[in-house]
Amino acid sequence: MAKNRSQSESPTDTLTTSSQPNHSPADNVSAMSAADKALVMALQQFNAVADTIGLDDDTRRQLASCQRELIVHFPVRMDNGRLDLFTGFRVHHNTVKGPSKGGIRYHPAVTLDECRALAMWMTWKCSLMNLPYGGAKGGVIVDPKQLSLHELERLTRRYATEISPFIGPERDIPAPDVGTNAQIMAWMMDTYSMHKGYSIPAIITGKPVSIGGTAGREYATGLGVTYITRAVLKQRFGRSLDDIAVAIQGFGNVGSWTARTMHERGARVVAVSDVQGGIYNRRGLDLRQLGHHMDEHKTVVGFPGADPLTNQELLQLDVDVLVPAALEGQIHAENAAGIRAPIIAEGANGPTTPEADAILNDMGVTVIPDILCNAGGVVVSYFEWVQGLQSFFWDESEVRRSMEKTLLDNLDAVVGATVRYKCGLRTAAYTIAISRIVDATRLRGIYP
Repeated sequence: MAKNRSQSESPTDTLTTSSQPNHSPADNVSAMSAADKALVMALQQFNAVADTIGLDDDTRRQLASCQRELIVHFPVRMDNGRLDLFTGFRVHHNTVKGPSKGGIRYHPAVTLDECRALAMWMTWKCSLMNLPYGGAKGGVIVDPKQLSLHELERLTRRYATEISPFIGPERDIPAPDVGTNAQIMAWMMDTYSMHKGYSIPAIITGKPVSIGGTAGREYATGLGVTYITRAVLKQRFGRSLDDIAVAIQGFGNVGSWTARTMHERGARVVAVSDVQGGIYNRRGLDLRQLGHHMDEHKTVVGFPGADPLTNQELLQLDVDVLVPAALEGQIHAENAAGIRAPIIAEGANGPTTPEADAILNDMGVTVIPDILCNAGGVVVSYFEWVQGLQSFFWDESEVRRSMEKTLLDNLDAVVGATVRYKCGLRTAAYTIAISRIVDATRLRGIYP
């Protein structure tokens, strides 16, 4: 098939301490890929809040830069005997509050700038949730769907070996993301453990429960989106999820679990999509039958009893809640004015550009920002990490209860900040998150 996405003091591959303090938006942003635009977006959001809180230039430069960046190029033996070369990344944005935390993405469009942006967003998300983490991100430029299971395992184990000097249970804890899953996390944990000579479950989160994962991790992000959306509906609109019409762009782990958990609480999921296209039924989709269709066809396209539509058409449906749960930059200046949903719940990281945010704000749309809305995954990852370190495991009900409390407590803090600063949810969330990192940075000082 066609291919192509241990602690140590000094990695032997290309290692750079970030020297990009002035990653300003490129002159020709329109010519950039969506992945590379993510960094422009992340910096625009950061700088807007930095202006609002009067952040000094030195701290601004420090927080706009990534602390460490690793680029690796590594060979993998394919099933046909050929040796293919792959490129991967691991980026640490900030570690002032603790070890870095962030997913591993397998996708053909992964870039270093995308990893920088996602690591930065992860820093703010962990800070907003008051977790003792900084942000990280990693990825490999590969389409995992084009690999056999054995090729995927060999690629994963080699990539884990290449980044092993960068990661560790007290240094940087990876997790699944787009294109990766619990099995891939299991291979990474095993590889790292083999290097050390003993099992280290806390090196990775998102693992299968049977090897130290936590109950509830698989659906945590999607369920968290549901918890937060339900709370915002009640607070701002006086409504429950009963018969709320929901459209979800992206039907991977986050999108599918958001659909399922919203449906279980009374919502009517009328449209979903994946990279191949979307489906729509105004009366609501049969999610159980859709699951069977996905198992057989690996896409939502062609599902019986639903009308086809494009991803762009899905974004502009007349629904109560729109959940962008695909990749970054999906709602932008060119399509924001066509959004008809009064609530956007960001299941993906960075799905809405700053230009689109301004348009949506003028339209009165409530945007629940990513660092709040989809934080259930990292919250439960933190629970898994703690359980791994202590070798003391919680039951599923305790995980869900603790996640919901953490999310809703922080939602209350963000809502309070909107009143205090007279701003929207995103600005309030970012102000809280960045201010906490600024305070920690100043308290720790500069070494030496």
